[in-house]
Amino acid sequence: MKKSRFRESQIVVILKETDVGIVVGEVIRPHEVSSASYYKWESKYGGLEASELKRMKELES
Repeated sequence: MKKSRFRESQIVVILKETDVGIVVGEVIRPHEVSSASYYKWESKYGGLEASELKRMKELES
């Protein structure tokens, strides 16, 4: 499986930028992320906080 360029914590930060009101196109362009990747991340990590992400990782292992 291909390794991601971004860690989960970085993905959560990128997703939170749209919560502020910035358009998705303006968020993904500087990070060089495709819109398909963004929406896939949003379905998986959308609404998570960093602490919830850590707990999710602990539960998986």
